[in-house]
Amino acid sequence: MPARNRRLPRHLSWPLTSTDISSGLGEVPSDALQLGFGGLGSTDGIILAASWTPPIGSNYGNGLHPRSWSSVWIIVVPVPSGERAAARRILREQALPELRQWIESARTGSEAWALSRHSIAWKLTGQCLHLSRDGQPYHPVRLP
Repeated sequence: MPARNRRLPRHLSWPLTSTDISSGLGEVPSDALQLGFGGLGSTDGIILAASWTPPIGSNYGNGLHPRSWSSVWIIVVPVPSGERAAARRILREQALPELRQWIESARTGSEAWALSRHSIAWKLTGQCLHLSRDGQPYHPVRLP
């Protein structure tokens, strides 16, 4: 992405592009799959996060518009530019397949699962990727 369009300080870069995510998930972002790029680095080390927005039974004037219900929101957080290549490789190899499976589970899961909020997040410490589901403590990602 050209520097003039990236809206980031020069020392930060996004570890994934929208093309990386589309190819890793096998689909392009749509109304049910929202993609965002965070402007500042995460203070707790998260570099990729996704959340499920359940249908909310309230007046949407006081909450989310119904079009946003039953959708997955994916956020990519920038990393220091020197770490971008390593983070990109690890995310493409380990996180995107897991994210693809999580999205499929969200779409085909039980009604009870679909009616509550869920999240998944990855953070990178050194060369090791750590995973958290629904706000639980992070644990190292293990390859199959």
